[in-house]
Amino acid sequence: MDVKYDLNSYVRVLKLASTPSWEEFSQIGLIAGAGIFLVGFMGFVIFAVMSFLPGGV
Repeated sequence: MDVKYDLNSYVRVLKLASTPSWEEFSQIGLIAGAGIFLVGFMGFVIFAVMSFLPGGV
């Protein structure tokens, strides 16, 4: 494991990275929120279906 090479790689990545604009940040937040909502809604639907089936939860 070459520590000097690894550190140079990390520094190169950090130099290329930039802070996102407010538009990028809000778009990422909306997409992540929609994904969380979708997964939660699917879990609720599965729970509701299993509750109505005989022998369900």
